[in-house]
Amino acid sequence: MPAPGSGDAAPEASRQAPSEAVARAVEAILLSVDRPIPASALAEGVLHQTAQSERSSGGSKDEAKQRQATRDEETLIDSAVGSLNAAYEATGRTFRIEQVAGGYRVMTIPELATAVAAFHRARQSARLTRAGVETLAIIAYKQPMTRASLESIRGVACGEVLRTLVDRRLVTIRGRAEELGRPLLYGTTKQFLDVFGLGSLKDLPSLVELKFGLAVAESSGHSAPATNTVSHESIGMSNAVESSRAQAPL
Repeated sequence: MPAPGSGDAAPEASRQAPSEAVARAVEAILLSVDRPIPASALAEGVLHQTAQSERSSGGSKDEAKQRQATRDEETLIDSAVGSLNAAYEATGRTFRIEQVAGGYRVMTIPELATAVAAFHRARQSARLTRAGVETLAIIAYKQPMTRASLESIRGVACGEVLRTLVDRRLVTIRGRAEELGRPLLYGTTKQFLDVFGLGSLKDLPSLVELKFGLAVAESSGHSAPATNTVSHESIGMSNAVESSRAQAPL
């Protein structure tokens, strides 16, 4: 007869330090995808592998389907990521697992930013135009906003540029404004956070950082914008486009 409490042995074991098997599974999953994966999703994939066997052995299909990762299991995934990063650093690997856009993703280290950026600049033929960068910057800092508000800041029509940003999944429709005509409201997407290596919109550069970036750009000999409608946000985001390649996803 099982000893009292022995049924809790498996859940209790899952709260211990991450095993090598868990860490290897997390690493394999992250290397197989091209987008950030939340810790909860990793926990479901790595720690809930018994769901299929439960269904095949006569367990409740609905019960197995409804299993979700607990906070303890997410903490175990976080620990596994930490152990993997420690191993990467100890062995001099060129990448780490970073938190981006609400999930984990394998990224190259900042020290190799120059080489990575040069490689991608040589290959990338469809990078954002200056108008696209400026439009994206304004939306990022002022969202949600209407097209009319956007065009009043830039001083030019933005329909085509806005359509391009939506097609690239950097900008999306957030709803409608409570004003005459109920115009569409635009905001940035999770892919925007992913592209720029941001955990959330709170990680956007502050006004002080933007002014510093503008001063550095001017002292480096960059020519001033041709129009005075370009805001500090636009200049800062333009610099961020280049620096975002400091950590490139694998």
